[in-house]
Amino acid sequence: QVRLVESGGGLVQAGTSLRLSCAASGTTFSDYAVSWFRQAPGKERLFVGAIGWSGNKTYYERFVEGRVTISRNNAKKTVYLQMNNLKPEDTGVYFCAAVITPGVPGPARPASDYTAWGQGTQVTVSS
Repeated sequence: QVRLVESGGGLVQAGTSLRLSCAASGTTFSDYAVSWFRQAPGKERLFVGAIGWSGNKTYYERFVEGRVTISRNNAKKTVYLQMNNLKPEDTGVYFCAAVITPGVPGPARPASDYTAWGQGTQVTVSS
């Protein structure tokens, strides 16, 4: 079973960049697609984007498209979320989650489909 740990969060100013990492352990990581989610204080968890098992396909929600890039290094068992031009509304806890699927997960995939979730990493963007 795969286990996930996010890192890279912090307090940053608006307009700057941040790269989050999602490190996996425990199994063949390249079998899994990985999604990123964001949960702002007092709000529901939002799907941000996802990457397929090979890294060749990605999906981004419109509210981050153009500012976010998801990539992966299967040899390092790590998925990255590069966020540029950060805005205060990007503030929240960011989670990664893994699922075995041949495609790229989309926002409609139920949370229960995911095999594993990380504990989250806090990102705070100040204006």
